[in-house]
Amino acid sequence: MDARAVLAAFKGRGMVGHLEALQRVADNNNGNRASGTSGYEDSARYVEDQLRAAGYTPVRQTFTYRRDDQTVETFNILADTAGSAENTVVVGGHLDSVQNGPGINDNGSGVAAVLETARWMKDAGIKPVNRVRFAFWAAEEDDLDGSGHYVNALSEDDIRRTALYLNVDMAASPNGVRSVHDGDGSDFGDDGPDGSKEIEDVFFRFFEENSLPAETTPFDGGSDYEPFLQAGIPGGGLFSGDVESKTDTQVQAYGGTAGRDLDPCYHEACDTLSNIDSALLQEMSGALAYVTAAYALAARN
Repeated sequence: MDARAVLAAFKGRGMVGHLEALQRVADNNNGNRASGTSGYEDSARYVEDQLRAAGYTPVRQTFTYRRDDQTVETFNILADTAGSAENTVVVGGHLDSVQNGPGINDNGSGVAAVLETARWMKDAGIKPVNRVRFAFWAAEEDDLDGSGHYVNALSEDDIRRTALYLNVDMAASPNGVRSVHDGDGSDFGDDGPDGSKEIEDVFFRFFEENSLPAETTPFDGGSDYEPFLQAGIPGGGLFSGDVESKTDTQVQAYGGTAGRDLDPCYHEACDTLSNIDSALLQEMSGALAYVTAAYALAARN
């Protein structure tokens, strides 16, 4: 797989169109797409329609959880490629927004990256050796409930058959960075299960071959990779930043404004279409697609 060719392909793909659709959903549903709301249902229908149009058969994995002393019923969306289930590659991002905003960067951008990776694999004629399961999680903004439910429902054999998990949570921060989860903990001290360092390396290979600066970010428990790591499943992924202030060094690498939050609208009503960096979204989506394809096509023991 040629990393430069993948990036070139994603510079012409429709990630922003997905964000426009999710913005319309929020606009028509009290300004948000939170789990258990009509905005989440409409977001899910959009994702399902896109997956079906690309040739997938999405399914809903329903569950309930507690929020503010109330029971909420919601669902994850799962869609599989062909390939061996003995080495399943799970690729996911959360579909829900917070209750007080449309969540276009957090995490419409991740949804767009995962959805367009699924569509690109079909368009490119990639025939996976290993099954890829594309996942769109509910209730991340409450307590990682959707991904937690998925992992808790796995049998021991299912866990053994899950080769790795790739997560993308915020991929278009307007003052953002290109960051990859620190698989071996060499930079931040919190490592993932064996295999996580390899995932980190494959992401960095994409950025290096495209002459794009990138850095590491910790596994701090704050996104849907956490249930997978706790189950002993190797993990990795992408993050463009939220409330951290951009440093002078990061400005030299990525541009932007020093001293300003990487995403000034994180968890706010202003996380709209005007709160994204579309070029960064192209690069991060290409990286996700490259790593997904690398593992989908990899010969494994």
